[in-house]
Amino acid sequence: MLIHERATGDLKTLLALARRERDAEQKDRFLAAAHAIERMATLQIQRALARSRGFVQRWVYAYRDGGIEALREKPRGGSTPKITGPAAERLRARLDAGPRESDGVCTLRGKDVRRIAKEELHTDVSLTSVYRTLRRLGYSCLAPRPRHEHQDLEAQETFKTHSAPLLSAR
Repeated sequence: MLIHERATGDLKTLLALARRERDAEQKDRFLAAAHAIERMATLQIQRALARSRGFVQRWVYAYRDGGIEALREKPRGGSTPKITGPAAERLRARLDAGPRESDGVCTLRGKDVRRIAKEELHTDVSLTSVYRTLRRLGYSCLAPRPRHEHQDLEAQETFKTHSAPLLSAR
């Protein structure tokens, strides 16, 4: 590869950026361009970085065509959230208030939040989108199973000790 510095001092800048970089892939991008400027062959760069020929060529040519900024991570695509801003705050307030009598459940689950989003926020979202939104709002799906209000803990203990002797042997 015959790559030259696009601007005076790029080699020094690339090496400094690679030294400070914490992300391994980003660091290897800087180093691939720096090694190419130093006249290393593609195979030598591959071995030095333990990367594929495609990786080395892609990022060296990106530097050649666009400079150091072409080596930086670019925002990746993806769908935009359907529940944002005031709607997200309304959903948060609704969830913090807990289930209503009209919900017919003692704990709100993903499908209940989906129904709430459709009925109250007028937004039709998938169950995956509901879980993604809940995670973004700071809620966790990992929580202990709720106890029913009519649960009798004393009767459970009595059952464990007297009615089920084989269960306690384990």
